[in-house]
Amino acid sequence: MGSGKRNSVGATTHGHQRALIAAIFVNRVGNGLFNTASVLYFTLVVHLPAAQVGAGLTIAGLCGLAAGLPAGNLADRFGARPVWMVGLCVQAVTMAAFVTIDSWLAFTVVATLDRLAATASNAAGGALVARAAGDRPAAFRARLRTFGNLGVVVGTLGAAFAVQINTRPAYTVLILANAASFAVAALITLAAVPNHAPLPRPEGHRQWTVLADRPYVSFVALYSAMGLHYQSVSLLLPFWLTSHTDAPRWTVAAVYAVNSGVCVLLQSRIGSTVETPRQGGRALRIGGLLFLVSCPLMALTADVPTWVAPVLAVLAVCVHSVGEVWESSGGYALGYGLAPDHAQGQYQGLLGIGFEAGQALAPLVLTGGVLALGHPGWLLLGLFFAGLGVAGPPLAAWGERGRAAEQPREGRQAGPRSATP
Repeated sequence: MGSGKRNSVGATTHGHQRALIAAIFVNRVGNGLFNTASVLYFTLVVHLPAAQVGAGLTIAGLCGLAAGLPAGNLADRFGARPVWMVGLCVQAVTMAAFVTIDSWLAFTVVATLDRLAATASNAAGGALVARAAGDRPAAFRARLRTFGNLGVVVGTLGAAFAVQINTRPAYTVLILANAASFAVAALITLAAVPNHAPLPRPEGHRQWTVLADRPYVSFVALYSAMGLHYQSVSLLLPFWLTSHTDAPRWTVAAVYAVNSGVCVLLQSRIGSTVETPRQGGRALRIGGLLFLVSCPLMALTADVPTWVAPVLAVLAVCVHSVGEVWESSGGYALGYGLAPDHAQGQYQGLLGIGFEAGQALAPLVLTGGVLALGHPGWLLLGLFFAGLGVAGPPLAAWGERGRAAEQPREGRQAGPRSATP
């Protein structure tokens, strides 16, 4: 009888996880539709200069960081699901508003509201994932990222048709489809994802506890710096291939496809093996060492015959993508494992702020530094990633010691956890 009850609970948990995966997948399909064609829409249809689009997105990205910690605290205090759903609904509205803009000011205001909502929903979403993870959180997070990546691929392929048509109605359909994806994700969450009760907070808990957690703040800094590797493939390598090699233009599309494909194929297999913070630290080290191999390979595409450059670029991206899977798995294990259960919202909020800040600085660092230095810049970038990765295991050990010291006190003060409704 007891076994039957456990099986029933397990089946319910897996059902909730599948619903959350479905919501993420739908939303990522919309993201793929929009991200592929957004710049073309704003420049060719709205007729905003590229410099103004870049400036507006930068302003929006920086302003959006302000929502991370407050939204995370709200998720810890009132539950992650309602905060996440509010963020999704606001993004549905702001995304739909993009089809009405006709000036730089309107674009910047809408983009800023969109990024504030996105940062808030990401913080609450991280807390929601932590509560929905069940007894195998690493496997669940790996599946979540796999389907998220797959959704982006599907959306990107769908956007190709609108880009080929290249008319305002075609782009409008893409934007409204992305707006609808936020609404559908919110409806799936409302219908099938439980509203987990907030966990009791121990005495002495402060609204900004995460800022005093030195191991976690150090992890956020490391992970945010290591996050430059994403734009090494999406931004730096395309610039390098087009300006330093004679590789065919289709090479850029090929490296995007290979990067997404490798991540989709390997994320669940590798990510499900990275569960504890200690395993997460080792995963970061493996990822950093793989980046040390991939970055010089990318640089070498400028030194080989034209027909070899695409082959070498794909090989480099394969190595880099495997490193990305290890790095993201390590980031999940440390990001969740070093955070106290009752404060996942604010901890995920800080992690999101750090990561987004790193992504905002990435174009300046990669194009102004690495691209300007050429081959030595690529080597230095690889060494930078490797150094960050090597710091993963000792940082994980430091964080685990801190959590072990806090848990007995939290257990005495917090009392029994609230049941999930």
